[in-house]
Amino acid sequence: MLKTDPPFNTNTNPRVSSLALAALGIVYGDIGTSPLYALRECFNPDRGVPVNDGNVLGILSLIVWALFLVVTVKYIVFVLRADNEGEGGILALMALAQRHGGPAGSVVWGPVTLLGLIAASLLYGDGVITPAISVLSAVEGVEIGLPTLRPYVVPITVGILAGLFWIQKRGTGRIGGIFGPIMLLWFLTLAILGLFSIIQTPGVLRAVNPLYTISFLTHHMSQGFIVLSGVFLVLTGAEALYADMGHFGPKPIRIGWFAMVLPALLLQYFGQGALLLRDPSAIVNPFYHMAPAAGLYPLVALATAATIIASQAMLTGAFSLTLQAVQLGYFPHVEIRHTSEAVSGQIYIPAVNWALALATIGVVLGFGSSSRLASAYGIAVSGTMLITTLLMYRVVHSVWGWHPTAAMAWVAAFTLLDAVFFASNAAKIQHGGWFTILLGICLLTFMTTWHRGRELVGQHIDAQFPPFEPFIEQAIASCPSRAPGWAVFMTARLDVIPPAFLQNVKHNKVLHEHLLFLTVVTEGVPHVPCEKQLDVKPIKDSIYRMFIRYGFMDRPDVPKALQECSTQRLHLPVDQITYFLSRLTFLATPKPGMALWREHLFVFLARNSQRSSSYFQIQPERAIEIGLVIEI
Repeated sequence: MLKTDPPFNTNTNPRVSSLALAALGIVYGDIGTSPLYALRECFNPDRGVPVNDGNVLGILSLIVWALFLVVTVKYIVFVLRADNEGEGGILALMALAQRHGGPAGSVVWGPVTLLGLIAASLLYGDGVITPAISVLSAVEGVEIGLPTLRPYVVPITVGILAGLFWIQKRGTGRIGGIFGPIMLLWFLTLAILGLFSIIQTPGVLRAVNPLYTISFLTHHMSQGFIVLSGVFLVLTGAEALYADMGHFGPKPIRIGWFAMVLPALLLQYFGQGALLLRDPSAIVNPFYHMAPAAGLYPLVALATAATIIASQAMLTGAFSLTLQAVQLGYFPHVEIRHTSEAVSGQIYIPAVNWALALATIGVVLGFGSSSRLASAYGIAVSGTMLITTLLMYRVVHSVWGWHPTAAMAWVAAFTLLDAVFFASNAAKIQHGGWFTILLGICLLTFMTTWHRGRELVGQHIDAQFPPFEPFIEQAIASCPSRAPGWAVFMTARLDVIPPAFLQNVKHNKVLHEHLLFLTVVTEGVPHVPCEKQLDVKPIKDSIYRMFIRYGFMDRPDVPKALQECSTQRLHLPVDQITYFLSRLTFLATPKPGMALWREHLFVFLARNSQRSSSYFQIQPERAIEIGLVIEI
C-alpha cells in the first residue's frame, strides 16, 4: 500500500479515539474491502480446489493465521516500531536503513537503495490495480439482483473511476472528514453479516485450529501453493499500517486494528465460510450472498463508497510517494499543487493523477472482471512486503541493537513467510501478473535513469567549471564596479562555480553588490525543524553561501526560507532579490556513462520536468534563467 496523506491535521493532538476513527478511513480502506473478492478467489476454478467442508475450513485457517502472523505480529508488533523520526513507509524505511547501512553510518548503501526503489516502483503498480479491482468488485454486486445489468458493470466502474480522478484537483479535505464514519459503518456491516452467518453454522469456528492449515497444505500440495496467492489477497493493504504511521502514530493504528478491523474481518471471513458450508454454490459471490434480499442494493452502495475511499487513499499515497521521490532525487521536478491552506500534506500532482487514471481505466477495460484482475493483483504488494522485511534487518540490528543472530533469525522467519506468498503470486505472471511486473520495471528504469543522469550532469559540471573560491576572487578583481542589489545564485554543486554565475560574469560582465550562493539539501529524514534548516556562511564582504535543509516530506519554499534569515543575522530585502538559475539543456551522445537509449530517456524527462523556479516557489518575475547546453 502506498503512503497516504489524510485530511486531518494531526498536529492539533486530538484524542487517540478520534485518530483511531480517522485511521479507519485512511489506513484500512484496502484491507477492509478485501472480503469483496478474497475468499471467492481462493476457490477460483482455475485453482482446482473444490468447495467442500475440509477445503473451506483449511482455507479459512490459512486466512486466520496469515492475518495473525503477517499483519498482527509482523506489522502491528514490530514494523510499526521502525519509525524514521515518526514517519513510516518504504522510502522512509530506506532512508533510515541508509543512515545505518554502511561504515560510520554512511548515507549511501547500494543494496538498500536498490531495494527501496524496487519497492517504490511496485507500489505504483499497486496504485493502479487497487482502485480497479476494488471498485469493480463492488459494482459487480448488482449482478446478484439483476443479472441483466452485467453488461453495464464495466461502464459503471469506468464512470466511477473517471469521476474519482476528476475530483482530485479539488482536494479531498471536504469529503475526507466522513471517511472514518463511513468505514466504521462498513466494518460494523462486515461484522454483523458475518456474525449472523456464523450463528447459523457455528462449526465453522473450528478453522481457528492451525491443524486445518497443515491438513489442507498436506493434502493439496500443488493446489495449496497456488491457493496461497488467493489467501494473500486478505493481506493487501497491510503496508498502509506502516506507511500512515506518521499521520496517526502507532497507538491509534493499533487500537483501530484490535478494536474494530481485525474482529470485523475475522467475523466476515468466518461468516463467508459458514455460508459455503451451507451452500457451496454461493462461491460465485459469497460476500453479497450473505446479504438479505432487501439489503442487497444498500450493501452495493456502501461497498462502492468503501472502495472509493480505499482508492482515494491509494491516489493520495501516490502523490505523497512522488513528492518523496522528487526530494530524494529519483524523480524529475513535477507540478505540485497544494489543495489545502491548513494541511500541508494535501497535495495534487496532475501528471501522476492522469497517468494513474489512464492506467487504471485501461486495466478495467482490458481485464473486464475482478476475477481476472485478481490474477494481476498481489505481486506488487507481496514484493513490497518481502523488501520491507529485508530492509528491517538493518533496523533490527543497528537501530534497535539486537544481536546479529537474533536479528537474522527474525528476518529469516518473516522472509520465508513473505517469500512463500511472493512465489505463489509469481505463479500468476502469465495470467496477468506480468502487467504489474512490467509496470514496476518501467518505473524502476525511469527512476534510476533520472538519478544516474543527474550524477553524470554533476560530474560534467565538476570537470568543466572552475573551482568556487578562486573564480570568486578572479571575478571580484575583474569587476571593480558592482551592480546594486542582491543576487541569489541557485547551485547544487558545492565546490564549483554555478553555471549561471559563470555565464553572467563572462557574457554580461555583471557582478552584484550582494551575492548569495544558495544550495538546497534534502536530508534522509522526513522533516527538518525550522531552527535547523538554515546555515549561512560568509565568504567575503557581502558574499555568502547558504544551505537550506529540508526533509524528504517537506516541500521547498526558498522565498519563505530567506524571510527567516534574520535568525542567522543576515537581513535580506526578500521583495527585491533577483534569483539566477541555470536552465540546462542536455544532448544525448555516445560518450561513456549510460546506454544511449537511457540518455534519450533522461533528455526527454528533463525537457518535460517542471522549471526549478516553480519547484522552489520563486516568483517568475524575480527569476532569471540562463541557458547552458551539456552533452551527456
